[in-house]
Amino acid sequence: MTIEPYRPELVLVLARAENGVIGRDGWMPWDLPEDLRHFKRLTVGKPCIMGRKTFESFGKPLPGRHNIVMTRQADWCADGVTRVSNFAEAIAAGGLDPRARAPIVAVIGGAEVYRLALPSATRIELTEVHASPEGDTVFDDIRPEDWRETHRERRDGPEGQPDFSFVTLERR
Repeated sequence: MTIEPYRPELVLVLARAENGVIGRDGWMPWDLPEDLRHFKRLTVGKPCIMGRKTFESFGKPLPGRHNIVMTRQADWCADGVTRVSNFAEAIAAGGLDPRARAPIVAVIGGAEVYRLALPSATRIELTEVHASPEGDTVFDDIRPEDWRETHRERRDGPEGQPDFSFVTLERR
């Protein structure tokens, strides 16, 4: 009997401003509750790969997901997560989940983890924030020639917040 290797679809799930900013001071520089609900719909029930700083910004494991945290800190640990030291281990850990062999593994940040995952990603679920805020974390590595837009849904932002669009990009 031959066991097929675990090859899930790798999906980047991110919110990004028009200037590439994805974060400021450990969080997003906008407040879009509808985007947070969208994020939850996209990630619940799936293994989620994230960096340590992203995990720490949440303050606790995301419920209903296998939280896989990448860190170079060998002594770092947190309850309710699987700690890994590199991207290959993170993908392998997705296959160890009790709901395992999930057809999709979500990569949820930060910028360094997105950069590591981008070459293997088949889809990007992007919340395009129609603003250019100041920030200290930027992810502007998505090259339009590598991706085709298959879905766009524009939304009005809540009062005092920018408008945004839910965009699906598929690898060409």
